[in-house]
Amino acid sequence: MKKLLFTLFAFLVFTNGFSQILDPVKWKYKTEKISENEFNLVLEGKIDVGWHLYSQFTPEGGPIPLEIQYTDSSGNYELVGKTKESKTKKEFNPVFEVDEIFFESKVVLTQKIKILNSKVSSVKVVIDYQTCKEVCINQNKKFVFEIPKITETAVDEEVKDTVIVDTNATATSATTEIKTQKTTPKEPKKEDEKGLFSIFLIAFLSGFAALLTPCVFPMIPMTVSFFTKQSKNKAQGIRNAIIYGISIILIYVILGLLVTWIFGADALNALSTNVWFNILFFGLLVFFAASFLGAFEIMLPNSWANKVDQQADRGGIIGILFMALALAIVSFSCTGPIVGTLLVDAASKGGIAPVIGMFGFSLALALPFMLFAMFPGWLNSLPKSGGWLNTVKVVLGFLELALAFKFLSNADLVLQLHLLEREVFIAIWIAIFGTLALYLFGKITLPHDSQLPHISVGRLSLGLLVLSFTVYLIPGLWGAPLKLINAFPPPMEYSESPFGIGQNAATETKEALPEGAKYGPHGIVVFDDYDRGLAYAKSVNKPIMLDFTGFACVNCRKMENTVWGEAPILPILNSEVVLISLYVDDKRELPKDLQVMSSTGELMETIGDKWTDFMISKYKTNTQPLYVITDLQGNNLNSTIPTISYTPDVAAYGAWLKEGISNFKK
Repeated sequence: MKKLLFTLFAFLVFTNGFSQILDPVKWKYKTEKISENEFNLVLEGKIDVGWHLYSQFTPEGGPIPLEIQYTDSSGNYELVGKTKESKTKKEFNPVFEVDEIFFESKVVLTQKIKILNSKVSSVKVVIDYQTCKEVCINQNKKFVFEIPKITETAVDEEVKDTVIVDTNATATSATTEIKTQKTTPKEPKKEDEKGLFSIFLIAFLSGFAALLTPCVFPMIPMTVSFFTKQSKNKAQGIRNAIIYGISIILIYVILGLLVTWIFGADALNALSTNVWFNILFFGLLVFFAASFLGAFEIMLPNSWANKVDQQADRGGIIGILFMALALAIVSFSCTGPIVGTLLVDAASKGGIAPVIGMFGFSLALALPFMLFAMFPGWLNSLPKSGGWLNTVKVVLGFLELALAFKFLSNADLVLQLHLLEREVFIAIWIAIFGTLALYLFGKITLPHDSQLPHISVGRLSLGLLVLSFTVYLIPGLWGAPLKLINAFPPPMEYSESPFGIGQNAATETKEALPEGAKYGPHGIVVFDDYDRGLAYAKSVNKPIMLDFTGFACVNCRKMENTVWGEAPILPILNSEVVLISLYVDDKRELPKDLQVMSSTGELMETIGDKWTDFMISKYKTNTQPLYVITDLQGNNLNSTIPTISYTPDVAAYGAWLKEGISNFKK
């Protein structure tokens, strides 16, 4: 009994503690003068304990990333580089299946600007961001940075006070006397080190895969024989082969450095979340896959190879370097698609990932040349060149084709077009890997395949493995979770039916969906518009459960996945209430005649703005998830606990539901 009372007391404190407007980030800001017409705009936020604020580089499909807008810049000032962030953390979120990037305890944003118009006296900055703890909050803040008149003051001059203009609070002054300081190099984070090691390992394995292609494998004995025969002694041959291997590594690492230098350490990171980038990368991978499957060869101009080959005849270290460059050019038709895929994938993670990726790839490519030069007798153990090399190339082509649809899926998810839903994605993969299995069994041949009187044990084993994987995918069409590949297909909710093809058909034959409704988590009928949901509730005389949620709300998904599907809760949501889910981060634009001022004095431009204002003005809170049970006039039905938020306790959540429904029936 005591335990029950304690649980109830804690639950009351928790839920009532969030029945207010929360603002877990306290901001101050300053303008730092660098030169006559260059300034740093510095935003510093102190984050309450336990809360996270998500970075501008958080990937699509996860929590809402930070967005920064610099207004009225045209002709007045220009941004110099991207907005720099202070130290962030990276953690994998199993709910959204993405690596979240976020700030804890403190966030500092720094943007360098160059003034173009001497009459500019201030710069307006707007930031939109999401903070999460047990609940998630979407915030919009406005700041006005004062720009001092252009003088010859020193760089470390004290900064004037500036005034904050906040959508959720009254104006306050932020007195700052912080001098410009040199930033110290960031210490490498364990998460970053782990990510770079993964990139290196994948690239290293890809380098070995490139070795087993028709363009590279036959060159191993040819090149090693050249060094051993042309060298005066064994030691010189080994030395030249090592220089050759190091030259290969240098060529590819320089390529990685060029990508990092051209695009910047974080530019492609942000680009990787872009719809058009994902579509472009999809097309690029399909192009590479077609080349590997034999449709055409990706060749660099022959003149390049001829000129480089002529330089290789010069001998010495320079000649060896050009021999390595000749290998890169001649083998490009096989290595190009692999290198292209690795570069874009690694570059999308930002930082020095392209360099690490190219180092791993080139190390695997160069090692055999160095090792076989040291131990020429090993050449006798190498398998002979033959049709199996083209088989490796074709298998890589099928894998690239399957991977391509992941990027197309990313674009479809962001645009919410529902063109590549979960069932369609899985069906495409079944077709790709099923065809690959037939190819490995010798039932299908492609343009560059040699005659195959029989298949080897190795090829048969690989074929059986691919066939097993294909069979494993098939139940996914009927709603199986497919945990082995859960990071690739769209989530369960993004499907023709979130509870399986057969069950969906059965449900739809029993009862047609009400107008404006759709199937939500666990097949619950849900409305995403308040007026339509209210009209339906009146027609069936049932109470309403309002669910203030967000597409990028982690704890909203946790509640849906772990609480709503439980036996005591699901029947209630299915039959005893009308569920209305209002998404506060819905970016669809409102009709112009509905774009009015909100209760906080801001223009409501999107559907999400409308539901956010409804939540704040009606329930005096801005947290998600937020659950409210109301009657048909919009009055709260729960008196003890009017509204609740994130509540993983199924019993407590069920008791709250039953109280509201019981009060409706009185």
